[in-house]
Amino acid sequence: MTSKQRAALRAMANSLEPIFQVGKFGVTDAVIAQLADAFKARELIKLKVLLESAPEAPKEIAQKLAAATGSEVVQVIGGSMIFYKENEQLQLENKPAKKPATKAQREKARKEKLRKQKTKKVAVTLKQRSRKAAERRATHIVKVRERNSGK
Repeated sequence: MTSKQRAALRAMANSLEPIFQVGKFGVTDAVIAQLADAFKARELIKLKVLLESAPEAPKEIAQKLAAATGSEVVQVIGGSMIFYKENEQLQLENKPAKKPATKAQREKARKEKLRKQKTKKVAVTLKQRSRKAAERRATHIVKVRERNSGK
């Protein structure tokens, strides 16, 4: 993994919450199994190490977990560890839609998108207009009733 890839992964992991903690028993089979299961659902994982009670340093724990799960250690800072493991199935599911191949197709798609946006705006303005008209009618009726009740 290059330093640029590592930096990009660190940036993505910045907003992640740790999914579980490694405590006083350190790296156990249960922790390894949990991490392996988590890699089935995501590629980037953040963990915490309880510094006061962990039997080993966070870097050593990270190396053991990475070796056991076949993942890579992206970063270890204090008690936070970030792991990455490529998952082909997730990448296929999250694959973005292909862009239209030709210039004409791209232009057609752009025009269609603009047309949809315009129709949405027109519908909203029509609703606003009808709402305002209804409010004007209601206030007019109230005023007429007030005038008539005073006579």
